[in-house]
Amino acid sequence: MALKDILVQVDDGRGHQARLALAAAIAARTEAHLTGLFVIEPISFSALAAPGGSDFAAAEAFQVVEREHRAARLKLGERLAALFRDAADRAGVNSEWRIADDDAATAMVLHARYADLAVLGQADPDNPPLGAGAVEAVLLGSGRPALVVPFIGAESVGRRVLVAWNATREAARAVNDALPLLIQAETVTVLSVNPERGIGGDGELPAADIALHLARHGVKAEAAHTTAEAVSVGDIILSRAADLGADLIVMGGYGHSRAREFVLGGATRTLLRHMTVPVLLSH
Repeated sequence: MALKDILVQVDDGRGHQARLALAAAIAARTEAHLTGLFVIEPISFSALAAPGGSDFAAAEAFQVVEREHRAARLKLGERLAALFRDAADRAGVNSEWRIADDDAATAMVLHARYADLAVLGQADPDNPPLGAGAVEAVLLGSGRPALVVPFIGAESVGRRVLVAWNATREAARAVNDALPLLIQAETVTVLSVNPERGIGGDGELPAADIALHLARHGVKAEAAHTTAEAVSVGDIILSRAADLGADLIVMGGYGHSRAREFVLGGATRTLLRHMTVPVLLSH
């Protein structure tokens, strides 16, 4: 699969300019069309209604606040649109600007379904942006891969790649979704952490089968494995990425929906919270 449509989340969260530059660079490298999506989220009426006040007065006050909120968001959108177009122009890619009035997670899921890759920002725990749950929503609800860019920024992506492999459906999806980037990479290391043996496991030489599959696609991949039961899988992946000087981690995103709340697996949560390089996730 080639990357021909890339969607990037546009907001004013920490590291947003680095995210735009990275998305534009990927679009240029893959000759893809780049779409920037800015979301104007609605205000909750219940959060503004005063206890004991009249419904009419509350509704009137809400309309005033709503107009002011939308005007402020549109003004912010104009500034961000200029940054987005500048990044696209610098990279020499075709681009498109979109504004959606909706919950941020819902809007990102919908628009991601019409793209090959969604580029999103890691949520900053010290200053969570509107739509901080968009990563989980896109990962589990769009059917598309999500490339999450750390809020500390990233100078490059896809030159030295670490693939986290555990022979699951999600891991296979992630490897396949990342192929357009893996083919262009200088080095690819496929790492199996605490591999399982036997039928349904990782084979006699962990990660070797998937590395061979990648080699048939022209990917320069080497297999590696490690066992460290006292350390979490997520921490091992982050540590190995640092040792290799990786600028991209590829892994399956694990989770399920329970009562409309997304519940992610431990390794996925660890990487989303503590990533230092971009992470491509598929579910």
